[in-house]
Amino acid sequence: MQGASPHIAGQPSQYAHAGSAARAPFLAADVGGTHARVGLVQPGSNDGERLSLLHYRKFVCADYKNLHDILREFTDATGHAVASYACIACAGLVSGDDLINANLPWRVSISRLRSELGLDRVVLVNDFTALAYAAHFQGIAESTLIAGQGGVDPTLPRLVVGPGTGLGAAVLIPGSDRPGILATEGGHAALAARTELEQEVLRRLGNASAHVPNEQVFSGPGLFALYRTLCELRAVHAQFESPAQVTAAALARSDALAMETVEVFCAWFGSLIGDLVMLLGAYGGVYLAGGVLPQIAPLLRASGFATRLADKGTLRTVLERTPVHLIDHGQLGVTGAAHWFLDHESEGRKG
Repeated sequence: MQGASPHIAGQPSQYAHAGSAARAPFLAADVGGTHARVGLVQPGSNDGERLSLLHYRKFVCADYKNLHDILREFTDATGHAVASYACIACAGLVSGDDLINANLPWRVSISRLRSELGLDRVVLVNDFTALAYAAHFQGIAESTLIAGQGGVDPTLPRLVVGPGTGLGAAVLIPGSDRPGILATEGGHAALAARTELEQEVLRRLGNASAHVPNEQVFSGPGLFALYRTLCELRAVHAQFESPAQVTAAALARSDALAMETVEVFCAWFGSLIGDLVMLLGAYGGVYLAGGVLPQIAPLLRASGFATRLADKGTLRTVLERTPVHLIDHGQLGVTGAAHWFLDHESEGRKG
């Protein structure tokens, strides 16, 4: 999951009345490499709820030829008047009319989305910016404490990070009612090994390349690549053909190599999270999101994750106190994108 600067497609004259536009129902979507979550959002009144989700649906991206078909099916099924605006939280970088993303199964064209769906305006925002926005406005009621001590500190920066089809990360910066968000390219930063085993895995994953990105291990496909690499190192025939099979076997404690894979994954990931907390000053807390970790929550809690996170020399005691919560991604990306739209469109900003 890569970082992306917000991008808006539309005619300049349309921004003059963005405040009135934001009072009409609009589309909000959270598009990842595996799933696309789409909602029809109704902005609330000033004295009531900020927004409400009129319709919501989750799609499997691989079942569709493009994002346009997903949004068209959603709008056709709602039975509601077609929205004029859409805010899409998506991993990737905007380059001209296109979204550059290594994890999506198809090309995304901003102008085609607008023209084929009859939209006046299309906004793209980073997917983890949307998750951070949701954490700011909604809090995270449903969460599991994985490490650290208790609740987050909203007066300090907080980190939102998660492995899914790729790896995304963003920082929630306090200071005003509108959150400041720093979207990062954490998934593409270089993977750092600590143990001899991790060094050997890194060497094999890199082949002739000097750069191995974090998401080559810390993602669903990455977990499976880690399993296959451990099979090679142990001279064992690979029994499984997907990350889901590996994690299921680890949870059932039915396969020693699957269990080792998940343990190495979790401990190594803890080391990365500790580095990110220090680099970004995110001592207010960490939200772990994405599609991978909720599937292995019991193993994550029992792993070396917390130990490796805190094992950073003189800052150990600070990191031991930093709370790390596992959250259910669910609808958060959709509602976070909607909150972002309300904040930025109400001022007529172009991003």
